[in-house]
Amino acid sequence: MLNKEKKKKIVETFKTHPTDTGSPNVQIAIMTNRINQLSEGHFKKNTKDFASRRGLLRLVSKRRRLLNYLKKSNPKSYSMLIDKLEIRK
Repeated sequence: MLNKEKKKKIVETFKTHPTDTGSPNVQIAIMTNRINQLSEGHFKKNTKDFASRRGLLRLVSKRRRLLNYLKKSNPKSYSMLIDKLEIRK
């Protein structure tokens, strides 16, 4: 789970204007952090936790939809976000 300080740091890094907390960039960054936490930490220890795996898949698909939206609406921002988060190889 993300604590407040870590989430605030992510929002500060990816915000598009001073009062931004819910833009696609911020949402994708928070989801990416959560996905990395689950896949690297939780599922290494709990290999049979299928309920959490379902939640992870939902989170990944939600992030995919937001990325598709961002790619359509703002391609420049999309490419910068992909580079910063190192999602694509």
